[in-house]
Amino acid sequence: MGSPTIGVGSEREWDVNWKSLPVAAAIDPRSGSQASETQSVNGHPRPTPQNWMCKITGQTIILLARFFSGYTVRWVDCQPDTCQRVYFANHTSHLDAVVLWSALPAEIRTLTRPVAAKDYWGKSRWRRFLAKSFNALLIDRKEIKVHQSPVDLMVREIGDLYSLIVFPEGGRGDDGTMGEFKSGIYYLAKKRPDLELVPVYMENLNRILPRGEYMPVPLLSSITIGHPIWLEAGEPKSDFLNRAREAIRSLKDA
Repeated sequence: MGSPTIGVGSEREWDVNWKSLPVAAAIDPRSGSQASETQSVNGHPRPTPQNWMCKITGQTIILLARFFSGYTVRWVDCQPDTCQRVYFANHTSHLDAVVLWSALPAEIRTLTRPVAAKDYWGKSRWRRFLAKSFNALLIDRKEIKVHQSPVDLMVREIGDLYSLIVFPEGGRGDDGTMGEFKSGIYYLAKKRPDLELVPVYMENLNRILPRGEYMPVPLLSSITIGHPIWLEAGEPKSDFLNRAREAIRSLKDA
């Protein structure tokens, strides 16, 4: 179930991996509408009922993700919560985003939006339909404007309600090692310092769907969700990115 996802790159110019997970071009899957048409409260989006076809499709994808990944989930110094968060994870497989989204408790999953590529998932009716099933947020990687950066779009679309799933490396690592983090997560934390930044370490997904393969092989995997971090006052960008990267890496042996 390979599908493009977007990593969190620089604020104006993102390094992107377009081969991972579903998302809709700023579409609220529960309403089937464009984000601009989504019901709102005080200018912020609020959940609306998901149409039944998207709901069935979403549940089917969740079951398939569980079957192929056989994941176990551990919360380490962190508890499931519907507060606004940014789940940031290592990136090794096309399946990463859909598996992480599927692994969240239902009440949290409903309020969590994977971030991915508008030009891929808005390209056909079928892709748009799949995207709606994930309540996902599409980012336009081709027309990035000075005053409409991907980070600005995310901040606007999540309002005071939604959480996000992002991959700060911006691309998948072939050998399971993490690459350097792009700066988008830093700018997101800077614009929304109230958001909990929750590190996630995902293990073995690169063996379930290796690079170049299109059919996943059922294997066991694990997801470890760690203690939230925040951008500290005056913290330099490079220090924050290193600290965020280490927060994920430390979960490997947690």
